[in-house]
Amino acid sequence: MKKVMLITGLVLVVCLLVPVSCAKGPPQAEETMPAGVPEREESYKEVGAGALPSIEEERMIVRNGEISLVVNDVTDARDEIAQLAVRFDGYVVSSQISGEEQDIRGWISIRVPDDRFEPALAELRDLAVRVTSESTSSQDVTEEYVDLESRLKNAEATESQYLALLEKAEDVEDILSIYESLSRVRSEIEQIKGRMQYLERISSMSLISVYLKPAATAKPLVRAGWSALEMLKSAVRGIVIFGQWLGTIAIWLLIFCPVWGAILGIIYWRRHRKKKVAS
Repeated sequence: MKKVMLITGLVLVVCLLVPVSCAKGPPQAEETMPAGVPEREESYKEVGAGALPSIEEERMIVRNGEISLVVNDVTDARDEIAQLAVRFDGYVVSSQISGEEQDIRGWISIRVPDDRFEPALAELRDLAVRVTSESTSSQDVTEEYVDLESRLKNAEATESQYLALLEKAEDVEDILSIYESLSRVRSEIEQIKGRMQYLERISSMSLISVYLKPAATAKPLVRAGWSALEMLKSAVRGIVIFGQWLGTIAIWLLIFCPVWGAILGIIYWRRHRKKKVAS
């Protein structure tokens, strides 16, 4: 009897403990898994965000400007513009003065740093009595520059390969062939570098072309430099040249008289003969 009661008690204890343990087990698993997964996802996102930085590519813009100014004195204005270019850490590309007195005209081209482009135009306007025209233009050469960089890397890699082949080559014909190919690649590299330097220079230094004309445009009654005596001499020279031309023609006709005379005689004889035959 006692054994039966003991067995029954053990069975009851086991039945009470099993549901409790089954009820506690699943919640622990459910609490652990969701808490861990989001943490790993968040850490992954943080690492991913740091691995993909946002880089703003610097653009290469070529800016040009043209401006026409009416000034009191063309020569003085040209000199002031040249000084302006130097003051803005730029330089004069070219300049020209033509004409006389009221007909004088000027043209000057300068380069200034790109960040001084607008201030330079503002100072040029201040130099003028009035501005007759003004225009600006810009060109984005970033894509061309990036393409040149890629081509340069490929060309330099090809050069390295040719140099490696040259060290291993033993046959004279192979060496000459590699030298020829290497020369072409190096020429291409120099051309690419030259173009890249040119783009760097014109994108960093903007070009401004300035056209100058005087404020007083009234022309004098007599053009400066005109002389009646000089005109008379020119007319006499013209007559003499015309006479020389006529004399030259007469001399040539006289020298070739036997030739063209014989030709005319033959023509006349043939025509006279045809008339006799017809009659």
